[in-house]
Amino acid sequence: MGFRLRPWTRSESRRLTTTDRFYLFDVGVANHLARRRPAPGTPEFGRSFEHYILTELLAYKRYRALDMDIRYWRSASGIEVDFVLGDMDVVVEAKATRNVVRGHLRGLRTMVAEHKLERVFVVSLDPERRVLDDGIVVFPWRDFVRSLWKNEIYQGEDA
Repeated sequence: MGFRLRPWTRSESRRLTTTDRFYLFDVGVANHLARRRPAPGTPEFGRSFEHYILTELLAYKRYRALDMDIRYWRSASGIEVDFVLGDMDVVVEAKATRNVVRGHLRGLRTMVAEHKLERVFVVSLDPERRVLDDGIVVFPWRDFVRSLWKNEIYQGEDA
């Protein structure tokens, strides 16, 4: 009925959260059981959007039979990133906004600075794909899903 998303716990410089997150198998069922009606612009919509992106990542992993970890990263101080794929091969943040701005990227920028990551994506409601000055790629959600299924996102050993 559901699955646990384990945290990324390897860090030399920062204390990280060690608690799993639990997701139901379907975002619609989760919203119904929680009596949420996620309207755009609400925190509930953001959680639903994140849940949807996770279900796409899980479907991709299972369909392709990949040995790809999907985890989340959260520091004890509350800085977080939604999804870490593989051995930090890809980092993905889901933002239910039509205009990703600097304030949405605190977690990603912290991770990039600490780990020298190269494949960093924000999946959002933005109308067009763009690359920010620090190399972070902002993907419209439809383009991200298409690119994921074309094997253009995850480049791990077993992809």
